[in-house]
Amino acid sequence: MPIIRADDDTEFDVHMPFLIVGAGACGLVAALAAHEAGLDAAVLERDAVPRGSTAMSSGFIPAAGTRFQAEQGVEDSPEIMASDIQGKNGHEADPDVLAALTRESASVIEWLADIHGVAFSLVTGFLYPGHSRMRMHATPRRTGEELMGYLSAAAEAAAVPVMTRARAEDLYVTADGRIKGVGLTRPDGQREAIGCDALLLACNGFGGNPELVARYIPEMENAPYHGHDGNVGDAVEWGEAIGASLRDLGAYQGHGSLAVPQQTLIAWVVMLRGGIQINAEGRRFSNEHGGYSEQARVVLRQPGQTVWNVYDSRIHGALSEFQDYRDAEAAGAVRIFQTADEMAVALDLPINALKETLSEVSSLSDENATDRFGRAFGRKTKLHPPYYAIRVTGALFHTQGGLEIDPQGRVLRKDGSAFPNLYAAGGAARGVSGSGDSGYSAGNGLLSAVVMGAIAARTAARAVEGGGEG
Repeated sequence: MPIIRADDDTEFDVHMPFLIVGAGACGLVAALAAHEAGLDAAVLERDAVPRGSTAMSSGFIPAAGTRFQAEQGVEDSPEIMASDIQGKNGHEADPDVLAALTRESASVIEWLADIHGVAFSLVTGFLYPGHSRMRMHATPRRTGEELMGYLSAAAEAAAVPVMTRARAEDLYVTADGRIKGVGLTRPDGQREAIGCDALLLACNGFGGNPELVARYIPEMENAPYHGHDGNVGDAVEWGEAIGASLRDLGAYQGHGSLAVPQQTLIAWVVMLRGGIQINAEGRRFSNEHGGYSEQARVVLRQPGQTVWNVYDSRIHGALSEFQDYRDAEAAGAVRIFQTADEMAVALDLPINALKETLSEVSSLSDENATDRFGRAFGRKTKLHPPYYAIRVTGALFHTQGGLEIDPQGRVLRKDGSAFPNLYAAGGAARGVSGSGDSGYSAGNGLLSAVVMGAIAARTAARAVEGGGEG
């Protein structure tokens, strides 16, 4: 991405105190936080309608110590949440950044609910791998698209300027690293230069850039990408050009349950409630409770790079709470079979192998036993016919590495010092998932986007008001 050298005499078409690149959940929450703090902000969005990767997710945001948890009798704390996340990522996250995220998570969720009308409730009934408490907060339909609808409505109500069809391409930077403005291009080729006092990069990661994926995440080079096409690594390339510190670029969130050919996310509750995955040989091949992110590459190693999610009517009922699942069902993704023989014939699976697999799973459940992969089974989650099945593959959803930031959201140089007025959050910044795929805890992406987006905007507001650094 081009870097244009600027100084105090550089002229711009217009000036805004605070510019935000990207109008996903991160950018919109940051804009709302800036507005509340009295800082005039504008959001630059390359698409015609703000959606981002958030709209393609389930929209689950983890938070600790909320009133929504208290209403359900869930006792949680920022310290417990931080310990859970570090336990999953091998203690590879920046502890100070993680502490800031978990400490502010409850207040940000309640602020969005109380002030901006986001209809959050606590997701109950199961725990995602790595989480010791129920702490996922979501809107009624359990979709990121609905979450984006709430945030877009809130931004409109607050009269936050969101400039759509505005592709940010250039950064205007002084010799000492201060951001003076952004150059953008319209679809008709018209160019504009907007000056600013502070800049937040909320433009996500590089999952949509095959060259960067091949360089930093070679194991997912040929994997399906189920993220926003605009996630092409702008923040990473700008960071490289200005000497920012980049960390954990091999980190990502995958998902081992993307319906094909429908390209619809099937919530991992299918496994957490007792479902299994079976490959083309009629066999299970892993511990389905290990985590949906790392399951992506496991699924992609199977014959044909696709497998079947197999479950029953009890799990079907739980999945029906999710709009994505209802959409997949309406599109014909869900198959129902009265017997194993019927399923084997319809799905072209070896009958004997399939029967052996289902029999083994049934016995493990009856005995409350643990299988050879380390998965514990129990009687309460035993599968009963009729059997349901969905064909799925593994996919790359979004990257988790990026610009290194401090707990206030300020972008850091390689020597550890902060840039004067540059901030990053969400997928543009280094996340809290460690260095690979297995460190991803459910909700880490939106935790970094929503909570750090608010933190960074408030930091920027203090800095601009004080005329110095945050």
